[in-house]
Amino acid sequence: MITVVNHITLDGVMQSPAPEEGFEHAGWATPYADEVLGEYMGRRMAESGGGAMLFGRRTFEHMEAGWRDAPRESQFTKPMNEGRKYVASRTLTEDPDWNNSHLLRGEVTDTVKELDENVTILGSGSICRALHAADLIDTWLLTINPIVLGSGLRLFPEGVAFAKLKLVESVPTTTGVLIARYERSER
Repeated sequence: MITVVNHITLDGVMQSPAPEEGFEHAGWATPYADEVLGEYMGRRMAESGGGAMLFGRRTFEHMEAGWRDAPRESQFTKPMNEGRKYVASRTLTEDPDWNNSHLLRGEVTDTVKELDENVTILGSGSICRALHAADLIDTWLLTINPIVLGSGLRLFPEGVAFAKLKLVESVPTTTGVLIARYERSER
């Protein structure tokens, strides 16, 4: 099973929800974090039962910088540091040195098909779009933030493949974020 987990805005932007350089609206999701969101995501991570995470190179580097030396009291630190991580990259040539990280060589759609485990994609828009086009995404877990940015990379840009989804869970947070989990309704 392949699950996408992404923060998006009302206008579909997924770029830089956390603070970072290079995007004028970076960090747009931070003000909307609350206990409901943290508890939900922590529970989902615990329930994943040892599945792997999949990242593109840029998202992987951002996650490594944020989690490698993160405070141990965070419920996310241990899974991020100890969990199996796959990196799809055309520029890396060796396995990254972050604990339990492995480089996927070749086309992401082919290499992901060979993985024999549940995989969660965090961020990594180009991978989400490639796997969506290959009809490999089973579940979309989106935190829909009550903000319109007007610019930035969108999860579903114009020309993306058609898909029908069904809402299987929705949880509102105290800050107006809607946590929505969708599954494929037909193939």
